[in-house]
Amino acid sequence: MRVALHTRLKPGREAEYEKVHAVIPRDLEVALRDAGVSSWAIYRDGLDLFHVLEVADYQAMRHALRDHPANVPWQRRMAELLEVEDDYSGTDTGLKLVWELS
Repeated sequence: MRVALHTRLKPGREAEYEKVHAVIPRDLEVALRDAGVSSWAIYRDGLDLFHVLEVADYQAMRHALRDHPANVPWQRRMAELLEVEDDYSGTDTGLKLVWELS
């Protein structure tokens, strides 16, 4: 399944966010892939971040990563940079698809 997400950076944190994402920790990459993620891209427009990911089951991935030892410190770090901290409850469904050219 393909899922699109929107997050927002805290003002002034753009360069730091991009620097942190220049190299994703290997254990986090493994955890993402083990949770069914086959790809994840992030686009930035000012403070707005748009994520597009391909994942076997989005809610299952969120539940699997919620307390994962590779994800917990990563989410703590992201909470410093993003306006809203994510609880990884797995109840969200991402952005609503309005139109697509297949």
